[in-house]
Amino acid sequence: MIATVATVVAGLIAAAVVVMGTSFFWAPAVAAGFGIPGTPVDDRAFRAWAQVKGNRDIGTGLLLLVVLVGGTPQLLGAAMVTAAVMPVADAVTVARAGGPRATVYGVHAATAAVMVLVGLVLLLA
Repeated sequence: MIATVATVVAGLIAAAVVVMGTSFFWAPAVAAGFGIPGTPVDDRAFRAWAQVKGNRDIGTGLLLLVVLVGGTPQLLGAAMVTAAVMPVADAVTVARAGGPRATVYGVHAATAAVMVLVGLVLLLA
C-alpha cells in the first residue's frame, strides 16, 4: 500500500516537473526567477538560459515518467533519490543569491525531501 502511494506521488512529482519546465516557455516572467531576487526576466539572454532550465526540467520529468512506466519500484526509487540532487542544488543557488528562505526551504528543499522520502520507500519496496 505505501509503495503504491509512493509510486503515485513519484508520478505527480514527475508530471509537475514537466509542467514547471514548460512554464519557462508560456510564462517565462513567472517561472524565470525561481526564487532569485532581482532576476532580469526581461533580458533576452537570461530568458534563453531560463529555457535551458526549462528543457532540463521537461527532460527530467519525462525520464522519471519513463522509469515509472517501464521500470521496477526500486529503479524508480533510485531515480527519485538521484534526481533530488537538482532541487538541492536549486536551494543552494537561491540561498547563495540571497533569495527568500521560504523559497529555499519551502519550495526547493521541501521538494528534495519529498523526492528522497518517496525514493527510499520505493527502494525498500
